[in-house]
Amino acid sequence: MRLLIVEDEKRLAVSLARGLRAEGFAVDVVHDGLEGLHLAGEGAYDLIVLDIMLPGMNGYRVCAALRAAGNDVPILMLTAKDGEYDEAEGLDTGADDYLTKPFSYVVLVARVKALLRRRGSAGASPVLRIGTLTVDTAARRVHRGETEVTLTAKEFAVLEQLAIRAGQIVGKPEILEHVWDFAYDGDPNIIEVYISALRRKLGATTIQTVRGAGYRLVAV
Repeated sequence: MRLLIVEDEKRLAVSLARGLRAEGFAVDVVHDGLEGLHLAGEGAYDLIVLDIMLPGMNGYRVCAALRAAGNDVPILMLTAKDGEYDEAEGLDTGADDYLTKPFSYVVLVARVKALLRRRGSAGASPVLRIGTLTVDTAARRVHRGETEVTLTAKEFAVLEQLAIRAGQIVGKPEILEHVWDFAYDGDPNIIEVYISALRRKLGATTIQTVRGAGYRLVAV
């Protein structure tokens, strides 16, 4: 599989490329947003690792331009910024995942592989259906029957992790790893806040708590 790294911190880019090549990927590296956009448009990449703060064109604009052109390549955004607003902006422009610097290389590889698996398993349809609940992972929209349910970026990300494995138990550590980055050192019970919000919006019986194990999304 071919990956493109668009990162202006050259030492970091070289280090990531070396590690990902050791994992068996073919990797191209550029350090400028405009060059990254050009290569992404010309090359057949399976995934792009895209920094936000770039010379020439920032990562938000690169991502938005690719999506506007119909390019659905998975995009993992990297940034030194932190906060809900930045994450929402990145996801709103079409990014598939978001990782805040500094990050663990092991976590980055896990995110890359998870995105590639998701792309492969999703096949032609990015839409997940669980009973009357519809989760469109590409458009990042949720419907209960014919009614659209408005979710925040974090709420959607939590729901997506449950929807991908609907009917199965998903533990707090898995949700934290995929929705928050590895550096999060706050209370892991923050997940309960988002689960409660999702239950209010989607229905109290939609998400079951499996005591000591995690949560299960069920069809209702």
